[in-house]
Amino acid sequence: MSLPRFIGYYLLYTAILAGIATALPYIFPDVNLLATKFWLIFGFLSVLTFIAYILAFIGIKRNPETGILAIMGSIAVKMIFSMVFVLIYSLNHKGKDLVFIFNFFSLYLLFTFFEIYGLLRNLRHQNK
Repeated sequence: MSLPRFIGYYLLYTAILAGIATALPYIFPDVNLLATKFWLIFGFLSVLTFIAYILAFIGIKRNPETGILAIMGSIAVKMIFSMVFVLIYSLNHKGKDLVFIFNFFSLYLLFTFFEIYGLLRNLRHQNK
């Protein structure tokens, strides 16, 4: 998958996720499904995923034989920055916030699945 094509799909995917997140309070008005800083979490993870993909994409294009190392490195960088984000959030917000945990990890997994799918499509084209 080329970089402009990934960017188009990524923006569409992010817009769909944002639309779903915007619709959830209207669909379930009596349930608190979004954390107070949901859009901060959403923005952080969307930008972090985009940067991680760009790093892996550059690593794959620079040296295709070590493309897997580039993918693993970008995932590790994303995980470290995410853990720092969770640490800072939990230090600033005392108490147990189950909604934050649900929001953060569901967004983290959704963005990571999309990133890995795009990267694996790049590797599949190299094997042909």
